Amino acid sequence: MRLGIDLGGTKIAAVALDRDGTELARHRRPTPRGYDATLDALAETVAVLNPAGTRGVGISLPGVVDSAAGRVRAVNLPWLEGRPFADDAARRIGRPVRIANDANCFTLSEATDGAAAKGRGTADAPVVFGIILGTGVGGGIVIDGRILPGANGLAGEWGHAPLPWREEADGPPVPCGCGKLGCLETMLCGAGLTRLHRHLTGETLDPPEIATRALAGDAAAAGTLARHADALARALAPVLNLLDPDMVVVGGGLSALPGLCEAVTRRWGAWTLASQPRTRMAVARHGAESGMRGAARLWPD
Repeated sequence: MRLGIDLGGTKIAAVALDRDGTELARHRRPTPRGYDATLDALAETVAVLNPAGTRGVGISLPGVVDSAAGRVRAVNLPWLEGRPFADDAARRIGRPVRIANDANCFTLSEATDGAAAKGRGTADAPVVFGIILGTGVGGGIVIDGRILPGANGLAGEWGHAPLPWREEADGPPVPCGCGKLGCLETMLCGAGLTRLHRHLTGETLDPPEIATRALAGDAAAAGTLARHADALARALAPVLNLLDPDMVVVGGGLSALPGLCEAVTRRWGAWTLASQPRTRMAVARHGAESGMRGAARLWPD
């Protein structure tokens, strides 16, 4: 049995998987405030799902996991900042714990038995780049079924690079939460899509309404989605040139934008060294569940 936990800002979602990825049980509860309360909640979650015990527990969380320093940083759960979270969680739970960034867990899940896995309508994908387009923008890299963490725990964190080949139609660069100006995250996230539509049309709409109007034939909304897809294609082009992945898997709320993958793959060849890239792009199979499923796979068979 594998046990994975997705520790988010509002909820703790956990799943027990069989060795072949079949779901055996799941549990969900609100995320409490505070360090000790969070450790207690994790221990209680594990006890509910697997009281008999497993070899280890995997935890996905929204932050940078610096394994070399044994610390979590730049995390959306501020009470974890700089704490030896994995060691403390292991002591509280009473089992070994491995932790990883949520985008890395997302990518691991989709590479292992999701959109990039064998038997899912695609060929085998040894190198997978996973992207999350939602409230923020995250990314992860999986090579031959293993997360590539990087020397600083930052591999795949493409959301804080600048938007390449920025044009006037993209709107002016805006400040990012990281302290820099014009990061990809500010353009490609949900708020960025709303901002882009306002820049192009003067109208303020949230992403679902933009998508609904585009599907209904609204030319202005369709133009906004086309511009967003073009920005995403430009953002991914340096990734294709540098990493040359077999597959790009996209998750998060904006992965549901109509025709997103087709629009991006139709455009990215204009910006890559390969004029017709063989890299494929697909929407995540497991969606929001990929974080906890990937966390469960932090422990190999």
